[in-house]
Amino acid sequence: MIEVKLHDIGEGITEGEITHFHVSPGDVVKIDQPLVEVQTDKVTAELPSPVAGTVREIKASEGEVVTVGTTIILIEKEGSVPSQDKQTEEAVQVKEIGAPSTSQSGRATNAIQSMTRLTRRVLAAPHTRKIARENSIDIEQVNGSGPGGRVTEEDIYQFLNGGQQPGILQEKVESREDVAAKPAEEVKEIPFKGRRKQIAQKMTQSRYTIPHVSHFDEVDLTNLLELKKSLKAADPDGSKGMNVSLAAFFVKALQLALRDYPIFNAKLDEENEVIRLEGEVNMGIATDADDGLIVPVVKNVEQKSISTINSEMKELIDKAKTNKLKPSEMKGGTFTISNVGPLGSTGATPIINHPEVGLMAFHKTKKMPVVINDEIVIRSIMNVSMTFDHRVVDGATAVAFTNRFMHYIENPAAMTLELI
Repeated sequence: MIEVKLHDIGEGITEGEITHFHVSPGDVVKIDQPLVEVQTDKVTAELPSPVAGTVREIKASEGEVVTVGTTIILIEKEGSVPSQDKQTEEAVQVKEIGAPSTSQSGRATNAIQSMTRLTRRVLAAPHTRKIARENSIDIEQVNGSGPGGRVTEEDIYQFLNGGQQPGILQEKVESREDVAAKPAEEVKEIPFKGRRKQIAQKMTQSRYTIPHVSHFDEVDLTNLLELKKSLKAADPDGSKGMNVSLAAFFVKALQLALRDYPIFNAKLDEENEVIRLEGEVNMGIATDADDGLIVPVVKNVEQKSISTINSEMKELIDKAKTNKLKPSEMKGGTFTISNVGPLGSTGATPIINHPEVGLMAFHKTKKMPVVINDEIVIRSIMNVSMTFDHRVVDGATAVAFTNRFMHYIENPAAMTLELI
């Protein structure tokens, strides 16, 4: 009998929620046929069958959160002898989601490793998939309007309203108006699990471990905005210019500042009583995805140009918003940024991404009068906040580090000279 279990896939994931079973006991399945949909705090995956055979038992239920090592499904392998199955059980475990299969040792081995593949036929939240299933809708037939073609709850309802047949779906489908008409006293609950729970655990660990201190300042973006505008303009020969995000310049300026103040590119090892200065700068990019905050990492920014940082950062953010990040793209960070200015933020005290030492947040930019050479001029000023681990570094050093970052941002020519 084949046991399909949830295996430790790393990144601190210890559990997953079963959102839907594609099979029932007695069903005959083929190799690679989807068996069950599982959601972790990182990804949603459809786990395919490692062998051809018959589903004998489902040992969990939809909505149940199963921990690593839990058996989910039992499959009797095609052609196996029942009496022998009891004596020789095979345990098939889910490997790292998103990791490619490299084994070439036969069809059975390939089938087992095919469970590592993340199935992404349709991007949709588990709740959205549930609405589709309850209304007998094939979600693959629904056009997604969300980021990366993600199917939203609105898309499902629009599909229903546009394709329903009088007298059939009217009785079967509960419309959004019907839901809204329910008593206002009805208590609504939001499940506290998956990514939301993982974020809570991470933030609690950081907040109760690290004594946070935040330093606030203002940086003049006027010169950098002019440089960005000139790069975006078309060249004299008519070729298209470069559209580089401000965040890419921020990342490079921080890398240069970290070179001079490496104490902020470090990790504290309390057990061994050492502060380890990291050899490379791996910049975490705090990203607001549908299912919660996620931090992809741009690796080795000290070796990359601003344009390369820009393209890699854009790709990682797109992956984060469409739930396509690999575990390797979310680990190894040494410093983190949070660009919340476009959302309208004027200031905040972010929580550090433990075990890192610092995090810089970029807030709203606005034009305002400032005094330069005894004259009042209009400049584009951005608020910044620098949060740091007070066990590792003191306030004066944090101010000096922030000033070095501001120097490069306010004098982009100085930043480009450092790259030569």
